[in-house]
Amino acid sequence: MNKIRSVDSNALSSPPAHDWWWTAWAVFAAFGAYFCMYGVRKPFTAGTYGDFVVAGFGFKTLLVTSQVAGYTLSKFIGIKIVAEMPPARRALTMLALIGFAELALVLFGIVPRPWNIACLFLNGLPLGMVFGLVLGFLEGRRLTELLTAGLCASFILADGVTKSVGAELLQIGVPEDWMPAAAGAVFLVPFCIFVAMLSRIPPPDIQDVEARSERSVMSANDRWTFLGRYAAGLIPLVLLYLAVTIVRSIRADFAPEIWKGLGDESGSKVFSQSEAIVALIVLAVNGCAVLIADNRRAFFTSLATCGAGIILLAFAVVMQQQLGAFAFMVFVGLGLYLPYVAVHTTVFERLIALTRDKGNLGFLMTFADAFGYLGYVAVMLWSNFGPRGGNMLNLLTTACWATIVVSTVCLLFAWQFFAGVQSAVIELKPAKVPE
Repeated sequence: MNKIRSVDSNALSSPPAHDWWWTAWAVFAAFGAYFCMYGVRKPFTAGTYGDFVVAGFGFKTLLVTSQVAGYTLSKFIGIKIVAEMPPARRALTMLALIGFAELALVLFGIVPRPWNIACLFLNGLPLGMVFGLVLGFLEGRRLTELLTAGLCASFILADGVTKSVGAELLQIGVPEDWMPAAAGAVFLVPFCIFVAMLSRIPPPDIQDVEARSERSVMSANDRWTFLGRYAAGLIPLVLLYLAVTIVRSIRADFAPEIWKGLGDESGSKVFSQSEAIVALIVLAVNGCAVLIADNRRAFFTSLATCGAGIILLAFAVVMQQQLGAFAFMVFVGLGLYLPYVAVHTTVFERLIALTRDKGNLGFLMTFADAFGYLGYVAVMLWSNFGPRGGNMLNLLTTACWATIVVSTVCLLFAWQFFAGVQSAVIELKPAKVPE
């Protein structure tokens, strides 16, 4: 029977006051670095690309699918690279990945349509590993939920803000095919500054290790051992994450079309306004997990947060007509981001802390992301052949219902498995820490 060990409560004291300076530094650096990554990844979706069609496919759908395909492949490659990345090499690797992605956007402007579709595949190819590398600077600390909540704020807010940047560039006359490279260039220097800040963050101290376990690089054998031991609980969690990722990505990448389908054409500012509300609520809820010292209680609270998100998603779909466009998009955002961010901030972090098995958060998140984005690529391909054609609002609604059903079933299975493992044997003893 698998063993899950708890930690002596004396090891879970709050960090000393002087550590709050580094906490603020880390949140700012992680938020900024990943926000800037979105500036190299997302602005192209602000374009509509007219009625350009390639072999019966909408050009924008092909662009989104191409980039996500590269991003997905990056996640699968990252399962190994992120898990095995030594801390000293993270910063330089991140700079190289972003540089490659921006070069691909320059090629997107140079290469004529439709051949420049391949350039967005190249743009996505390095970007899927960035999140796991940023997590490496934040995980395994008593305040990890707070730190990762700040990181997650970046992809909630950046999704809307970077599209707004792209839309503004189009409005001042930048051609659609050059807009992504121009937007990416805006974020390059800030990205370098934020990565330099990340590299200055001190490693976890002894109390962090006692509370959350030591995090280390993982060999292939380490990865297979961890996955095999908890497969019956991890598979449902990954499926839940896959379903949420698909709907979140549809909502994000086709926001202009969805807002139009809802009867609201307010322009680029509406992206940022709706996401700001979602971000504040989601991060406040998930960030509060840092107040729960007991790893078991925090883990199951995070699963309950996922359940709350599913309930809100169902409410949004049922009440769509009564809510109106803005409220509908906010409630859908809450329903999706509550479980999505809970996985990022707490579920996997506390699972490692609870089991104290050899592992790191970057590996588990990259593993889940790989399958999440693989599912999204499949949906993008299907959307052009399915009976709903290009109606993205209908696609969003259908995907929401599927996610509600799948996520509910998966959450129940995961809860039952981990509750059973936890009740099997609990050893109350402190973890081993470095001398």
